[in-house]
Order: sequence, then C-alpha cells, then structure tokens
Amino acid sequence: MGVRVPPSARKKNPLKEQAPKRVFDLKTLNLTTLDTIVDKIENSEALIKIKLKEDDYQPRVTQKIKDFSKKANIKGFRPGKVPPGIIKQMYGNSFLLEEVNHIVSDELNKVLKENNLQFLGEPLPDDSQNQIDWSNQKEFEFVFNIGYAEEFDLKIDKKVKVDYHKIKIDNKILQETIENVQRQYGEPSNPESVGEGDTIYGPIVSADASINQEVSLDLREFRDSTAKKIIGMKLDDDIELDVNKSFTDKSYFGRVSRLTAEDLKKVKGKIKLTIKGINHVEPAKIDQDLFDKAFGKDAVKSETEFNEKVRETIDKNYSAETDRFFNYKIRETLVEKAGIKLPDEFLKKWLMKTNENMTEELLDTEYEHYVKELKWSLIRNKISKEYEIKVDHQEVVDEAKKLIIQQFGGPAVIEQLGDQLDTFADNYLKAEKGDNYMKVYNEVQNQKVYDYLKGIITSKVKEVSLDDFRKLT
Repeated sequence: MGVRVPPSARKKNPLKEQAPKRVFDLKTLNLTTLDTIVDKIENSEALIKIKLKEDDYQPRVTQKIKDFSKKANIKGFRPGKVPPGIIKQMYGNSFLLEEVNHIVSDELNKVLKENNLQFLGEPLPDDSQNQIDWSNQKEFEFVFNIGYAEEFDLKIDKKVKVDYHKIKIDNKILQETIENVQRQYGEPSNPESVGEGDTIYGPIVSADASINQEVSLDLREFRDSTAKKIIGMKLDDDIELDVNKSFTDKSYFGRVSRLTAEDLKKVKGKIKLTIKGINHVEPAKIDQDLFDKAFGKDAVKSETEFNEKVRETIDKNYSAETDRFFNYKIRETLVEKAGIKLPDEFLKKWLMKTNENMTEELLDTEYEHYVKELKWSLIRNKISKEYEIKVDHQEVVDEAKKLIIQQFGGPAVIEQLGDQLDTFADNYLKAEKGDNYMKVYNEVQNQKVYDYLKGIITSKVKEVSLDDFRKLT
C-alpha cells in the first residue's frame, strides 16, 4: 500500500542496543582453583587474581619443547634431531608466554562460568601490574578487573502503572495526509521560480565557511515569514537563513543537512543558500485514478471510502508509534523501579578500551543511554528466566524474514523472492560474526517480554493530540 502519512515527529529512541556482548550468569562465589580468587571490591567491581607456580606451567612448556625438537629444521642439525636445550634457548620464552596465556585464559573462562555474579563486559588486566621478566621469573600473578551487577528485586504486578497514549486522528491530520498522497502521486516539474510548497536545492555556506555543502529544503518546513521571502525567487538567487529561526521545527535543518547539534552551535550568524534547483509537484486530482494508485485497482470507489481508508492507514501507522512509545515507558518504569547499581568506572574504562572509535566526548554523550539499555537487558533476562519466556531458533528466522520483506518493499515481494527468502534470512543471521543473530534474538525476546508485561501491569488509555504526543516523546 502506497500511502505515506505525516510522521508523528517522535524522536528516534536514543537508547541504543549497546549492552556488553556477554553477560555471564554464574554459580559459586570465591572459587579457588589453581590459586585463583575473586575478591569483591566496592562499586560492583571485583578483582580476579590468578597465581601460577612453576609446577602449573612448566610440564606443558617442557612437553612443547620436546615436541618441537622432533620436527624442527635448524641449520647445523639433522631434521628432528635438534637437542631440546637448543630449542629452549631459542624459543623457550615464546613457548612459556604461549602456555601461560592459555592457562590464564582457561582459568578466567572457568571462573566466569562457575561464579554466581553477573559479570559485565570482559576482564581487563589491572594497569598496576609490574612488567613480567619472562627469562627469570618462576612465579606469576595476574590481576584482572571485572564489573558485575548485583542481584536486584523486581516485583511486577497490577501496582505497576503505565499510561498508553493514543493519538487522536483529527481533521487536520486527515487533510495533511490526503495532501501528501496527492503530492506523492502528483506531476513533478522544475519551474524557474519558487512557488508555494516547492522544494529548493543548492549549496549552503556559513559565514566562517565551517559549513559548505548541498542541501534540499521543503518550503513547507519554513516559517511563514521566511517562506514568503523565498516564494518568487529564481535560480541562482541567494537567501540568508537563520538555522534556529527560519524553520517551524528546530530539528528539521539538522536532519536534512545531517549536521550534529554541536556543528550547529558553532554556526556564527546566518547561512547563505544559493538556489540551484526548484522542484514543484502538481497535486494529483482526487479521482478514481488516485484511488487505484494509492490502494490498488477498485479497492476504493468513492471519495468517502478514500477518506476512510486514509484514516485507517493513519491509525495503523500511529498505532505502531504509540506501541513503541508504550514499550519505552514500560522499560523506563521498570529500570527506575529496579534500582540496579552498575560499576560505572569499570564500564567506562571497558568501553574506551574495547571500542576503537570511542572518544571521551562520545562516551560522555552516550553513556547514560548505554547504561539504561544495559539495565533493561538485565531486567529482560531476569523476567525471561523467572517466567520461562523462551525464544526458539525458528522465531528468530521468522523475524529475520520479516525484516528482509520490509527492506525489499513489503508483502508484495514474497512471491517474487520465493525460496530465496530462506537464503537471504540465513545469510543475514550469519553475518557480522553472529551479531545479527543476537540482534534479532534480542528483538524477539524484547517483544515477548513486553507482551507478557502488558498482561500484568495496569495501563490506562489516554487519547492525546498529535502535538501533545510530540511533546511527550
């Protein structure tokens, strides 16, 4: 179906799916293995200390030297007849380092799997450790810093209340949508002067030249006073714009220019736009031809039916928006109610060390959103475990197919794709080293948890105007 309704202008949820790749669910505390201890320290952090004596690693190193001496090919010796002492002298430290690394890695994984703490992220070597002398040291101690989430209580019942905000579809929204449909199927042209509702295209340049790029601007997004000045202008005419005052929606210019809020703050004075292109669309007439293009052959046969069909489409689109916002409010309510404490300093250090594109500025901007998403993932996993909400493989595959169908243009492509849909879904889920699979898995789990919660909590429907809904979101 080809009808585009006006967006609700709800901002994209900033809570990104950035939780640590692994959240370990472990079983015993202060496990002692070789000589390994887990010491809790303050702020939901722990130290994992692994001590190795010579007896722990030397037999493995000696065996490795013997095995290598039997197949080494070194000048001056027959193949396979190199004395182990020579191999030790040449490669001993390398074999020692390799075996110690194996032992420490295995020990860390064992501790993480056999402890009852929910460890977050991955162990980080303690920066205060002394430099290792691989030639002379016989005993080694390795210390790793790790963060964990403490147990939390979360009672979910009818006392948990979250309002459901339903957008009221008034005549203004209906008329805007009908006009959009008319423009969508209208006749395009490129006049020499700007008319009402046209789109203009050209380079924008700031006074200090920090911004110099091309942009396309819809005249309907301008304030009336600015739009009146532009109407009648011709190709190659210049106009000065105030990025904060020229548009009805302050975020519009940033979206179309793809400039960040920080970029826009640096703009001194007005920017100059040179008109290099004018796009005009003559709206389609409201007749049977438009009905057929928008909804299919003979699906609608009168203007009254057309209006009702458009209203249904708006309701369906806004229902998806209000459902997403309702889910968001459920998540926010439970995150606040749970009161989960996290090891902030450890997580910040971990994010900086494991993300090559992470900067201090980006961390400051995104950390709060990251933490909320992490807390929700802990809550979601807890609810799934306690109430046995499970996700099977086929559900993940089916969801992947839905995403692919949407990407290719909707249900109409199902028949065209045929058996290829299974192949596309399989390839998508295997891509990005399995990250895509977990992304889809989490989305399915999210929805199942939300559906379960909606049957328990108390929700009251509140009908609001589109403008009021925008303010809420």
